[in-house]
Amino acid sequence: MSKKPRQPAPARSALPLEGARDAKSAPAVAVNFARETKRPEGAVGGAPSRSLPAQLWHNVKEFSGAAGDASLLWPRWFVLRGLGLIFVLAFLCIVVEGQALAGPNGISPVALYLKHLRSVAPGFFSGFVSAPSLFWLDAGAGAITAVAWLGFAAAVALFFNLWPRLTLLVCWACFLSFVATWIEFTPSQQDGLLLEVALISMAFAPPGIRPGLGASHPPRPLAVFMMRWLLLRVMLLSGLVKVFSDGPLWRNWTAMDVMYETSPSPTIAGYWIHQLPHAYHVFEIWFTYAAELLAPLLALIGGRRGRWLAFGLWAMLQAGIQLTTNFGWLNTAAFVLGLLLLDDQMLASAARRLRWASLGDFFARATPRAPGAISRWSLHGLRAVLGLHFALTLYYFADTCSGPFEDPPAAVRLFRDFRSANGYSLYARFESAHFQIDLEGSNDGGRTWRTYPLRHLPQLPERQPEFIAPYFPRFDYTLHAASLRGSKPSVVAPTAAHLLARNPRVMALFERDPFTDRPPAVIRMRRYRFTFTDPATLDRTGRYWTREFAGDYQPAMFIDEQGRIAQFDLGPADAAVRAGNHAAAYAEFERQYQLGNLEAGFRLADMIARGLGVPVQPERVFALYSALAQGGEVKGMHNVAVCYEYGIGVAPDLAKACEFYRRAAELGHFASLHTLGRLAAEDRLTPRNDALGLAALAIAASRAADDEAALAFVRANQPALVAKLKARMSMSELAEAKALAVARRAPPP
Repeated sequence: MSKKPRQPAPARSALPLEGARDAKSAPAVAVNFARETKRPEGAVGGAPSRSLPAQLWHNVKEFSGAAGDASLLWPRWFVLRGLGLIFVLAFLCIVVEGQALAGPNGISPVALYLKHLRSVAPGFFSGFVSAPSLFWLDAGAGAITAVAWLGFAAAVALFFNLWPRLTLLVCWACFLSFVATWIEFTPSQQDGLLLEVALISMAFAPPGIRPGLGASHPPRPLAVFMMRWLLLRVMLLSGLVKVFSDGPLWRNWTAMDVMYETSPSPTIAGYWIHQLPHAYHVFEIWFTYAAELLAPLLALIGGRRGRWLAFGLWAMLQAGIQLTTNFGWLNTAAFVLGLLLLDDQMLASAARRLRWASLGDFFARATPRAPGAISRWSLHGLRAVLGLHFALTLYYFADTCSGPFEDPPAAVRLFRDFRSANGYSLYARFESAHFQIDLEGSNDGGRTWRTYPLRHLPQLPERQPEFIAPYFPRFDYTLHAASLRGSKPSVVAPTAAHLLARNPRVMALFERDPFTDRPPAVIRMRRYRFTFTDPATLDRTGRYWTREFAGDYQPAMFIDEQGRIAQFDLGPADAAVRAGNHAAAYAEFERQYQLGNLEAGFRLADMIARGLGVPVQPERVFALYSALAQGGEVKGMHNVAVCYEYGIGVAPDLAKACEFYRRAAELGHFASLHTLGRLAAEDRLTPRNDALGLAALAIAASRAADDEAALAFVRANQPALVAKLKARMSMSELAEAKALAVARRAPPP
């Protein structure tokens, strides 16, 4: 019997050819990536010498998963476990807050939003595309709880590597159901990133119920490319939007001087780093540009050494932001994505260099085998889906770099609300100051007020900033977002109404109920400005923050005489004043003031001072302002000071006037700050303090920046006062004034 001729051994290949229809057409022999190969002289990475352009092109293909001897079994395993952990935290927040935020008796019910869409959308398909969600089937309390717990269970299963492709699909569908229907509580960057990572990871993850490392199903080059393309976009776009931003802070190198203070909830580490000199913050900006502009280029064309350097820069940037600013899971997700820059061989080599030989051998044993069969149609389907996603990402890349396009193509509009292909403009702009909304209640007609304590945002000046991330308290951060300029106040008033109605789910969003004795009858919504103190002030007072009143956010809510929840409205009474119907206006102001509308008290005092409908009564004016000042009203303190200065309803007393001006100025009242400066320039400030007067003028100018009328007043009146003070002040007094102004985050006078 003649021997069969020996067949030549199949060529070794790192991965099977795309398009193989069955196992017979794929290589049957696994590649031993751990085997050391002797490099020919002049070789790079075990390959023959190449020209620089050829080497760069090879590195690009290697980054894209289309060339090289790399395997990504361990990086894939780590990325999917990290993604599972992030989804656990995301759904945990939904389980805790979901009913209060979007339940049938919540702040912004999902059912009402879907009902609105049904009324405006031409059909079910159009409505579903506008809000792709499982809640179209049922938006009741039970459905919200079921979807939240289903997503949480799937996230736990993903973390423990159980049926990763199916659990990723469940996580994506459940999370999208919430993101698409509670718009007010959705920060687009963070939620969009998580949805996009989950969608692409379905093609990246191994199949099977318990795939382990997935050695028999290594990631396909197309899936590797899409995952790394996502990472590249997050890195590169984050840098480009800073370069092209129309905001001044990145251009004048002051962005990092304000980043920690203006983030929603900075950490104690952020407090101390904020105190470092400007030169350090300029270094931080250079480092940020290195991690977001240089690192992606190194990752793309630098080969393994370039990817190690890119990973180091990216990881340090994300760790630094995570430790100082509490941006939820955003930086955790960005760090997890950064692991895609590594491969099994890089991990094994790094372990050996660190003299962890056993760990290096462990990583080296990650040897992909020939994958199972895949049908032609399945492969074509995968290419079509990922190709469509790639095209959408190209659109969003251009859209982010050039500014929003006015009329997106139909395909973009069709998939836009799935939020699974995105542009990323992380930290492109910062607010110039940290603002926050507090909800304060009164159960005694507005004489005393109690604040509803938030769980995580800075509220008490002496409360030490804490570490929250990667947990994301959605309600707290929504209140912070509502305080920013240009935001729509769609959440705050409904929250106040639920507090008046004593809704237990909404009340549970706060740290505690401040009304254990008698329920409140009035809830007001006030805006405050927070600035970090300096270390000397912290040592002296124990306060991390300076808190300044920045005005009422919306008219207060109250329970009227019929027991209904309503919102104070001074419009009709103001209209009566303009029409000359002073008696009706006075009666309405009096009624609202007795119910707890303190702004109506100021209107009453103004009418009495001017003799509109009633005789001029200076004593009553002073009594009203004194009562308002005792209740903590900053404008009341200022007006009491005016009464003392000019003898309105009380004997003139300049010392007491200066005392009340100082109290109001400490709380950031613009008119009191300016008046302190005026009195100092006139040499009437009691006790004399030119440094305080000059600093007060500088702080007043900074607080007028967002108010056109106040800014015009400053430009017209302050230069002469500043010049008069500076002309007689010593160098030490000028230095003291500068220190006082800088401590309140105002430009030096």
